[in-house]
Amino acid sequence: MNLKIRILLGICLLAGSSCDSLEDKKGRFLLKGNEKLEENDPKSAINFYNEAITLDSSYADAYYNKAMAHLQLIQLDEAISDLSRAIQYRPDYFEAIFQRGLTFLDNGEFYKAEEDAKRLIKLDTDNWKSHFLVGLSQEKLKNYSSSLEAFEKASSLEPTNSDLLVNQATILYYQHKYEAAMDMLLKAEQINPSEPHLHNLKSMILFGKNDLDGALTSIEKAIALEKGQAYFYNNKGLYLLFLGKLEEGLELINQSIQMDSKNPFAFRNKGIYYVMIGDKVSALSYLNELAKNYPDMELVQEYYQKAQAL
Repeated sequence: MNLKIRILLGICLLAGSSCDSLEDKKGRFLLKGNEKLEENDPKSAINFYNEAITLDSSYADAYYNKAMAHLQLIQLDEAISDLSRAIQYRPDYFEAIFQRGLTFLDNGEFYKAEEDAKRLIKLDTDNWKSHFLVGLSQEKLKNYSSSLEAFEKASSLEPTNSDLLVNQATILYYQHKYEAAMDMLLKAEQINPSEPHLHNLKSMILFGKNDLDGALTSIEKAIALEKGQAYFYNNKGLYLLFLGKLEEGLELINQSIQMDSKNPFAFRNKGIYYVMIGDKVSALSYLNELAKNYPDMELVQEYYQKAQAL
């Protein structure tokens, strides 16, 4: 789920009042924080939320909204801490548990996300978000059958949500069920043709089927719809490499690394580039480590062997 959308949808709102009770005072600080967050000023928002918490140290909504501000600043540990405080003071706080689970995933804490997903199922098994978080956590844990089942359940509860169909298509792609994945993407496209991740995944499927021109067309649609995703540029760079446009491809791969320096697929693609130009030393500098740490990553073993043979 897009982080900015998560934040904007997640903010807790409070109606204003003319009284000067403690509830009204802390409520005004909450509203001021919300205004700053909507103005894209999360640091000032945090200050106002802290003022509300000073008045009431158990103010769950203030902790929750403060967490949303930390997320806007990509401060994941701080967001998790505030969400945990919100849940401490309101154990049935569904949205706080949901957002904490998503943030655990962003922070690489997959088993903790799984625990929050189980907690949501107990709280409300008829809410699509409960099953969505189950699906995401199981995907990260590579339990693909369980993940697909959860996404299917979420989709049955929220049939107009195209993202849930894209999630199902992603799992089918991981399972190398390309035709089934493409069918699912076509359903998602009928609901929302402007979903960038749909076109990115379509490009990956077409690349897997050796349709390089189709893959390039699809990834360019994804980039046109959302220019801030590092892995879109990385994928386009990979497709350009296989189309023989090596330097143009490398430029995009490097751009992707500048945007996200922790994506192993980008370093795989740099290794592939160096194999293609016959630079054994540089190729192995990337592919040696990947072959050890990500032995099952697509193309790694193939190009590691090619690099060794140079």
